[in-house]
Amino acid sequence: MKTKEKPLFDPKIFLAKVGDGRTLADYKEKQPVFSQGDPADAIFYIQKGKVKLTVVSTHGKEAVIGILGVHDFFGEGCLAGQPLRLATATALSACSIVRLEKGATVRVLHQEPSFSELFLSYLLTRNMRLEEDLVDQLFNSSEKRLARVLLLLANFGKEGKPELVIPKISQETLAEIIGTTRSRVSFFMNRFRKLGFIDYDGGLDGLEVHGSLLNIILHD
Repeated sequence: MKTKEKPLFDPKIFLAKVGDGRTLADYKEKQPVFSQGDPADAIFYIQKGKVKLTVVSTHGKEAVIGILGVHDFFGEGCLAGQPLRLATATALSACSIVRLEKGATVRVLHQEPSFSELFLSYLLTRNMRLEEDLVDQLFNSSEKRLARVLLLLANFGKEGKPELVIPKISQETLAEIIGTTRSRVSFFMNRFRKLGFIDYDGGLDGLEVHGSLLNIILHD
């Protein structure tokens, strides 16, 4: 009697469906996914939208440490034994996010090589991004840092088609990300618009980013 073959495991299908240790939730703009100091007992995967990661110092100063988008994981520190969240994750736009319990994630990492490969690839890419962020912060002007952040938000350089129009994001948040003042961000945004690199209304609602913005980064 011929044994029934086990169906091939597809990590993208796995992450698209609820199941053992996996739940899907929708979040509104500015709604927290988890807060700094919460128990770290799961990782998260973004199906739709963008998420902001922030940390607050003991003196109450807040800093943006990351903006994540579709197909990004976050909260993975729990897999390395992190007991509490070191940052706060907040929806920057309407989001659909999968929550994967720590135990279920560990099991699938051990049992399914294709998922392990996907997750490792993401971690390596994220590590390279962090190194690029550090170099950007150390050596580039605030104008170039802003141009790079806008291109990253629009997914230029990532798999898939770039999102020409990105969700509303405040100039204060952009200033926190690149380490400058809101007035400087406003100055650069107006300059980018006059040069035809971006289009937006005064509130950054539906910010349209053009590939020509790369000229700011490439120009010495």
